[in-house]
Amino acid sequence: MRMQLRHVNQWVHDQDEALVFYTEKLGMELRDDVTIPEMGNFRWLTVGPVGQPDVAVVLMAIPGAPVFDAETSEQLKSLVAKGAAGGLFFATDDCQATFEELSRLGVEFNQEPMERPWGKDAGFRDPSGNQIRLVEGP
Repeated sequence: MRMQLRHVNQWVHDQDEALVFYTEKLGMELRDDVTIPEMGNFRWLTVGPVGQPDVAVVLMAIPGAPVFDAETSEQLKSLVAKGAAGGLFFATDDCQATFEELSRLGVEFNQEPMERPWGKDAGFRDPSGNQIRLVEGP
């Protein structure tokens, strides 16, 4: 059996704000932006790294009913805001240069580039609170 990773889900509080962040600050490209009225205006919004067409990040609004009850939806919103609901790791060939470029574009880092046993890495969050790491290494 062969399986390939195509989409990764990233819960976001505001899809429009997330789209601007991921495209204008992180330089990703818009892949899909489809609203389906028959499904309560569900919006399928994906972005992906330029030059990597086989992988996309789904910028998924945290749903309410019927997917989640109100309590679960609020808990998930809180976990995302705290950076405790997953995250993304991006490989870079130069962590320091990428850090400097993203900083110029307005990305606020919570950890500047540091040497680690696995290579140099840095950390920041998206507008919803999701953890994102830049990793330079083998």
